[in-house]
Amino acid sequence: MTTNESPKVIDPIRLKHVQSFCDIHNPYQEIDASLFIEAMKEVCLWHMENSPFYRSLCSQENFSPDVLKTTKDLERIPTVLAHFFKEHEVLSVPEKAVALHLTSSGTTGQKSQVFFDDWSIRAPQGMLDRIFEAYGWVTPKQNTNYLLYTYETEAGSKLGTAYTDHYLCKYAPANQVTIALKMQGDGSHGFDFPGVMSALQRFEKEGLPVRIFGFPAFLAETLERMENLGLAPLKLHPDSLVFLGGGWKGKASKAIPKSELYEKTTRLLGIPDHRLRDGFGSVEHCIPYVECDHHEFHIPIWSKVIIRDVKNLKPIGLNEIGFLSFLSPYMTSMPAHAVVMGDLASLHESCPCGNTQPFFRLKGRAGTTQNKSCAIAAAEILGKNS
Repeated sequence: MTTNESPKVIDPIRLKHVQSFCDIHNPYQEIDASLFIEAMKEVCLWHMENSPFYRSLCSQENFSPDVLKTTKDLERIPTVLAHFFKEHEVLSVPEKAVALHLTSSGTTGQKSQVFFDDWSIRAPQGMLDRIFEAYGWVTPKQNTNYLLYTYETEAGSKLGTAYTDHYLCKYAPANQVTIALKMQGDGSHGFDFPGVMSALQRFEKEGLPVRIFGFPAFLAETLERMENLGLAPLKLHPDSLVFLGGGWKGKASKAIPKSELYEKTTRLLGIPDHRLRDGFGSVEHCIPYVECDHHEFHIPIWSKVIIRDVKNLKPIGLNEIGFLSFLSPYMTSMPAHAVVMGDLASLHESCPCGNTQPFFRLKGRAGTTQNKSCAIAAAEILGKNS
């Protein structure tokens, strides 16, 4: 279950505003902009003082944290491309302070090497705790069965997606856990559709809520095979929850619209639409973005989203499509506090769900590349099993 113990920043004097800001409990409340600005000033200075790379970048762009006085000034913070971490290992803490090392790729391709001190991994975990609590998904007295569309891993695995999906099992006590991507004898993974169906049919008979986490491509594959095989629809407990993540990267041609995936899930598994949610995050930026019941990615208070022009990376306005860029003061272990993702997105306001925080809509990945994310590696498994 969740814990009331707050993690502590690596330097409580130099990062006191980072600590107090990230400790704010309500993920979607209205806050004074100065709280975010002060925390960002501290973390920028922290990386400038502790990372030669980031100090050089700031010098090159003639940036000083002292210029951060308004929300608009945040656009001036030097950013780092998420792709940079696939080729460089950059730290802002001593190696002995590294508490966790995660990678972003499933099996092959370049891997982002992301290093966390204790604070930098536990702070976003605490944020996820508070988001799950805000949505009413922390149920410590409700035994739950789990289906994880993620990788079976060996002990000590550094794979980020598997780490996250297993972490999500703490919000409701696990009765049984089924993992869909089984490790093969050669170290690769295979999609265990028979095992998945057996588990789902067993879960229906047991009558407990079911929580399904992981890659949407495998949920879609499960539903498609159910239809092709003429299997009877299931009626899982109405308190079941689907929480997806990882996207369709590398299998965009086979992706189905999210609305179609949700419709199939309700029809074939019996889980109501408002219990079907998508999540977005990455090892380079661990702030959790979770869909509301209108399926929009609202931005929690610990983050700011800037959409940047694909040609020059300059900020663009609402409703325009560009690179998704994140600002957050939580990351102290490496200079990923201002990071530009390879995802295309647009920024919006005024969601009918009632959440007053802005939200972004993903529009896909930019360009073509040989780099393989977890979702790409997972999609290749589907290709081998189809």
